[in-house]
Amino acid sequence: MKKYILISLSLIPFFAAAQNPARDYTNAVLWQQTSGEYRALCFQAYNFARLSLKEALWADTSKRPNCVIVDIDETVLDNSAFQGHEIKKGQSYVPADWTEWTNLAQADTVPGALSFLKFAASKNIETFYVSNRDEKDYAATLKNLQHFGFPYADDAHLVVSKGSSNKEPRRQKISETHDVLLLCGDNLSDFSNIFYRENKNTFEQVNANQKLFGSKYIMLPNPMYGDWEKPLYQGEKLSDKDKAKQRLERLKSY
Repeated sequence: MKKYILISLSLIPFFAAAQNPARDYTNAVLWQQTSGEYRALCFQAYNFARLSLKEALWADTSKRPNCVIVDIDETVLDNSAFQGHEIKKGQSYVPADWTEWTNLAQADTVPGALSFLKFAASKNIETFYVSNRDEKDYAATLKNLQHFGFPYADDAHLVVSKGSSNKEPRRQKISETHDVLLLCGDNLSDFSNIFYRENKNTFEQVNANQKLFGSKYIMLPNPMYGDWEKPLYQGEKLSDKDKAKQRLERLKSY
């Protein structure tokens, strides 16, 4: 005698999502791609950047050239199309797919970024693009930036990772020759190592440095990925399903 298992149609979306942990990020990617709030926050960040840059110039007494340091991904270039591609494949991140995406040099601009950096250039302020993209992504990244006419998009100002995601040595190298007026990023590690790399409490460090946000540090929204997610996970070599389970467990509720 055959036995049948009945599954309510209402449960099908639940089971589908359980088999595809990458779908956890669907709302985050859609928010970045479609919401006016995302654009508004980006414009707000770069409007503050412009005001802060004017103040920094007024107060500057250095004889060295002035500059701003910006991250690239989700700070000046929007990679949400790549994230959407991964979700539709049922993956959260595949390095080969990332290389394929960067080689296309088709990332769009983050709202407000190009206008702000052109404004900085009009004040003779250089831009250094300090990114954790790999050296193999270098040529395509430069092509992507140059396609939109980003100022100072050249070999002297594009600084990618050479085996380390720690940006502090690269920032220090720039500060040896330039006066860094402000930094723009979507990740706290784009500003200083104190937030994630020195084993300090991130909330406490953000509170202690709150006056720098909107002035020296310009934060861009990125709901899709970042260093903030790493402390959520316990264990090594976790699968996407393991991470999805731990994300659910870390949610605050009542």
